[in-house]
Amino acid sequence: MPSLEAPTLAEVRAARERLAGLIVRTPLLPLFTEDARAEIYLKLENLQPIGSFKLRGAGNAMAVAGPERLRDGVYTASAGNMAQGVAWCARRLGVAATAIVPEHAPEAKLSALARLGTRVEKVPYDAWWQTLVDHGQRDRRGLFVHPVSDRAVMAGNGTIGLEILEDLPAVDAVCVPYGGGGLSCGIASALRGAGSRARVIACEVETAAPLSAALAAGGPVPTAYTPSFVDGIGAKGVLAEMWPLASRLLDAALVSALADVAAAVRLLAERAHVVAEGAGAAPVAAALSGRAGRGRVVCVVSGGNIDARVLARILGGEMP
Repeated sequence: MPSLEAPTLAEVRAARERLAGLIVRTPLLPLFTEDARAEIYLKLENLQPIGSFKLRGAGNAMAVAGPERLRDGVYTASAGNMAQGVAWCARRLGVAATAIVPEHAPEAKLSALARLGTRVEKVPYDAWWQTLVDHGQRDRRGLFVHPVSDRAVMAGNGTIGLEILEDLPAVDAVCVPYGGGGLSCGIASALRGAGSRARVIACEVETAAPLSAALAAGGPVPTAYTPSFVDGIGAKGVLAEMWPLASRLLDAALVSALADVAAAVRLLAERAHVVAEGAGAAPVAAALSGRAGRGRVVCVVSGGNIDARVLARILGGEMP
């Protein structure tokens, strides 16, 4: 497999043009809370039509691919949000879409895929992970849209970085959920290309923190993965092709406890009236701890696709 390069600023700007009319230019709003240790802002990607930033990467990748490569349909491997991004775009383009999802994929995301008319294939987590490692399945027809290791996907994700700089040029740090690195590296590429010196911080959770382990070891290492309500991030390890980018572009990785992420979900709902899924609340948990610094900190609320029953339990003070 050829070496994966980060998207250029020109590629991110071109992605922005392609995505015009498909995505929402999401707002950047301050988080008002008395006990915050930083000046925290929320980049509300939960307000995208599919409830997640994934529409940006999926939309750009499929636009770059063009009609000929989409003729046999499209598929992805996703716990839910990238699958929704691919499904949304496929429906607009009139092509068939398939989502390969791990067995623990949340019902809220599966229900959304059903509404979009996408074929869903549930597989064991290891088989799902192998599809990511292999960049698809050899005997399957159609275009595989990798949710992480795709330059066009990262360029689409990088448009978030352009919007942040327009709304808050003096940003000091951007906290981003770390699933596979496609979001954080895309945003970091845009910021670096535009000349920003803001730190880009990957945010993980204690049940699955492959980047923190890799940074400590000096390279990707196998890590434990325990499914939790934080279903949009975490993996068994850092994808090999993403390590050079993540280790070069990202400034740090912060790991939060499940209880702190749940508290962030609750705070966002009660104080900011924002519904965030676990992955989307992980940056807020990290920023509230003070570990991201005390300046202007942007938290990318990556999505809001949380099961209603899980959200109800968290709001009730329980740990789902």
